Amino acid sequence: MKSQDTKKNLISRLRRIEGQVKGLQRMLEEDKYCVDILVQIAAVRAAINKVGTMIVENHMRNCLEKAAEEGRTEEMIEELTTVLSKFIK
Repeated sequence: MKSQDTKKNLISRLRRIEGQVKGLQRMLEEDKYCVDILVQIAAVRAAINKVGTMIVENHMRNCLEKAAEEGRTEEMIEELTTVLSKFIK
């Protein structure tokens, strides 16, 4: 992570997601309407995907740039390709 602001933003987002997941647990315990639970699950998925996308972007902007300066571009592209295939599953 290059920027402290970026790191704080990501941690804040993850804490919100944690709250959403705890909310889902409560909804199940309270036998809430299935459709409402599914909507909340979709919101958690979207939020976690956003965090992942932000981390990928940060990685590309910082780590790929550094790798290019060090002549390790191909190695970093392979690493990024591998991690992206896992991320988008």
